[in-house]
This record gives sequence, structure tokens and C-alpha cells, in this order.
Amino acid sequence: MSSLVVFSTSTGNTRKIADAIFSALKDTDKKIVDVNEINTVNMNEFEKIIIGGWIDKGEIDEKSKEFLTNLKNKKLGLFVTMGGNPETDRAKNCFQEIKKSLEKNGNIVEKTFVCQGAIDPNLINKFREMTKQGIAGPFAVTPEREARWAEAAKHPDEKDIENAKRIFGGL
Repeated sequence: MSSLVVFSTSTGNTRKIADAIFSALKDTDKKIVDVNEINTVNMNEFEKIIIGGWIDKGEIDEKSKEFLTNLKNKKLGLFVTMGGNPETDRAKNCFQEIKKSLEKNGNIVEKTFVCQGAIDPNLINKFREMTKQGIAGPFAVTPEREARWAEAAKHPDEKDIENAKRIFGGL
């Protein structure tokens, strides 16, 4: 069996999960690659592809989306990290839309994983500055939002990493 792990990362969260999944794969023929370097890989060499990205404004990041759009008739694993709580309906719907788009292209999504991840500090600082200037609108900083950001900053944690390994370790 041969597996390819492809990931996109902005803050390093998705890379942590990709590395964990890669380390848990029992395949003798396996490779891990950043989506930005995917053109260096012959996709036909791999029986399974595990793709990971991060959620941006309710959708998978642009680089991952571009890669996923071109996948057809493959056996896949899918994982994402997101700043929000993955247990919310919004997060679950977001993930299901990604999965549906893959299945629409004839892909079979065999394993999935979602976890929270720290939000880019530059983005948080941008929201704080916008709030100070009175132009933040729906992104205004509140104590509740600060608490959500603090919780997200704790992830991916060891439990998240172990769960990802457990889920994908059998591939």
C-alpha cells in the first residue's frame, strides 16, 4: 500500500496533524508534501491520498481547494484544522461541504478528522485594531471572542494528535 499526505498550513496547526498522520501510517511506501510542492509528485504512484487544509471564512483554504478540485476517482482521507469549535453546526456543515465536493468528483472519502487550531495572531491583531478604530462590525472583539481565541490557541493538543494518529493509522 502506498499513501501520500498532502497538507496546507498557515500557522503550523495543519502541519502538526499531517506529521502525526504520516508517522502513524503503516505503509512502507509513503510520502508527505506541502500542497505548494504537489507538482513535484506523481499522484498516480499512490493508492491513497490524505489531504489536509485549514478553514478560512467557512471554507477550506484556497491552495487546498485548488488541489481538491483536481482530484478525481481517488481513495482519500480528509482532515482540517479550524479556529472555531469543530463541534458546532457551522463547522460540521463546512466540513460536510468539503467532503461532498470531493465525492461529487467520484472520490471515496474513507477517513476524516477535524480539530481546532490556533488562529493566526496577525488576524487576531487585525480584529483588535479594527475594534479600536470602530470599524470591526461583526468581527468586533468581545470577551467571548477573546475566550474562543484563547481556547483555539491550545490546539492542536496531544489529544488531537493522538486522535488523528488513531483514525489514520490503519490506512
